[in-house]
Amino acid sequence: MQNSTTSPTPLAADDMREVDAVIRRRLSSDVALVNQIAEYIIGAGGKRMRPLLVIMFARALGFRGREQHELAATVEFIHTATLLHDDVVDESSLRRGRQTANALFGNAASVLVGDFLYSRAFQMMVAVNRMRVLEVLADATNVIAEGEVLQLMNMHDPDIAVSEYLRVIRFKTAKLFEASARLGAVLAEAPREVEEACAAYGRSLGTAFQLIDDLLDYEGNVAELGKNVGDDLREGKPTLPLLIAMERGTPDERELIRHAIEHGEVARLAEIVEIVRHTGAITATREAARREAEQAAAQLAHLPASEHREALLEFCARSVERSS
Repeated sequence: MQNSTTSPTPLAADDMREVDAVIRRRLSSDVALVNQIAEYIIGAGGKRMRPLLVIMFARALGFRGREQHELAATVEFIHTATLLHDDVVDESSLRRGRQTANALFGNAASVLVGDFLYSRAFQMMVAVNRMRVLEVLADATNVIAEGEVLQLMNMHDPDIAVSEYLRVIRFKTAKLFEASARLGAVLAEAPREVEEACAAYGRSLGTAFQLIDDLLDYEGNVAELGKNVGDDLREGKPTLPLLIAMERGTPDERELIRHAIEHGEVARLAEIVEIVRHTGAITATREAARREAEQAAAQLAHLPASEHREALLEFCARSVERSS
């Protein structure tokens, strides 16, 4: 498995190689299909942002120890389990430019291997033998599950409030970013106010990250994104670019988007993309992400000056400017 971390700094390179080694070791199962599917989805790589946050905050706060590698791998397993379950719920067929596990192996196998990864993650966090670690990750997995249900409830609803859309993001995506950053502080036994600042950084960065993901569905192409452009609309997800476009568009444009959300209709996707663009919804969504990234950056004042803190600051800018 190659290290696919898109880190803007070589500071974490050795640590992330250790994390990848832990991932490979901990994936091992006596059940062949578990190995096959878990290796397939983990091996697809990704940005590894969540494990990277564990490492970077632990290092920034002076922690040195193997536990950071174990917990970084743990949060990646939790994230991967949510992806397996997400793709089944969303009936997705493409992720990171490859077939999803459910498209390749079937829904039942994907759900069950997702369960395996969740349970393996809990075995790993118990082995670290810190009650605070258990508290943080048990809370995070519970909130993520609530976020999944909230999103399901909001599907095909064009009248969802922006505040409710943001609540789903905070629960479903930002919570694991928050937990990852917090774990670095927990390992370093940082003061509670520092731990809370780390968590706030992760929460805001995760929100910015998801806002850009939602924006790219109307700005990018399949080759860049590694997923089917228009998937969010096909799944009836009322994301911020659509909500802003409906608010700013003409009555006819608003009705077109409403109908598409309600019915998961992508036949007129090109028209909808054009509406999203000419109403300024893409720019407005990126600005919302930028505000979140600025809030994240402000929390770094609680950390001592270091190369790791500077790298975390750079993450904020990169999260907003990325195109994939």
